[in-house]
Amino acid sequence: MATDRPMQLGMIGLGRMGANLVRRLMRDGHRCVAYDVNDSAVRQLEGEGALGAVSMADFVAKLEKPRAVWLMLPAGVVQSTLHELIGLLDPDDVVVDGGNSYYRDDIARAKQLGTRNIHYLDCGTSGGVWGLERGYCLMIGGPEEPVRRLDPIFRSIAPGLGNAEPTPSRTRTGTAPEGYLHCGPSGAGHFVKMVHNGVEYGMMAAIAEGLSIIKHANVGEKPQTFDAETAPLRDPEAYRYDIDVAEVAEVWRRGSVVGSWLVDLLADALARSPQLDDFTGRVSDSGEGRWTVLASVDEGVPAPVITAALVERFQSQGRGDFANKALSAMRSEFGGHAERKG
Repeated sequence: MATDRPMQLGMIGLGRMGANLVRRLMRDGHRCVAYDVNDSAVRQLEGEGALGAVSMADFVAKLEKPRAVWLMLPAGVVQSTLHELIGLLDPDDVVVDGGNSYYRDDIARAKQLGTRNIHYLDCGTSGGVWGLERGYCLMIGGPEEPVRRLDPIFRSIAPGLGNAEPTPSRTRTGTAPEGYLHCGPSGAGHFVKMVHNGVEYGMMAAIAEGLSIIKHANVGEKPQTFDAETAPLRDPEAYRYDIDVAEVAEVWRRGSVVGSWLVDLLADALARSPQLDDFTGRVSDSGEGRWTVLASVDEGVPAPVITAALVERFQSQGRGDFANKALSAMRSEFGGHAERKG
């Protein structure tokens, strides 16, 4: 059902999420101006009904006042983009940063744009490549008036009530059940999204580690090595299970307490490749997990699961290799322990 309050929005950044945000908005009756340094991305959306722009100045000129501009960019290029954009905007325009910027940067940017009477909103956006169809969960920070002004945009992007069961004890009103929330003043949206991604780190790690334990439950069937460099398996007969991990992931999707969208996605990946041969195991971290851990330290709030999940990602990136070599060297020096190869 199309929106009853169509608006115009300009989107800068037409990657996987930015382009799909434009598509979702246009499907709901909004008009979009699209700009990206990649001309082919602009042309693609022009073919789907967006109004393309060839430069930042052209982009701003095609927007109706007061303008609404959404940035969907990597955190590292937001400031340089704002630097170019700010001089082209007018008082009462609104800029939304929908990427994964650090919330402390939002506080500074809101003040910077505020000196020109330009509104700045930070909007944590979760949904990934599936958001076009499922909708995007939105966590918004900034002053109330521009948030209310852009409500039709947020409402169209968000999932709506969808198929989620109503929360049984909920009696309050608000937009949260529709998948978007004004979390508070500048920085609050990205703060909530930052912690959301930290939680994501922990959930993903727990699921992956649990399935890995199940995968190796047949270790008792394998030949045992008995030497000074190998911890013996005390009870081999307790570990003689050849369990199909792909099927475990599938059954966990059905009525399990740990059933989740993450398990759904992993089950699909395992169905395509039971050994996950297309992956090397190097897990990137884009910043939000680090910032969540820093916030937990500043607040004095224990977050051992998220912290461990973050450190595990560092390990997967090879950042623990030197420390491991140092450990091996010390064992060799104090005990003459020969490093096992392979």
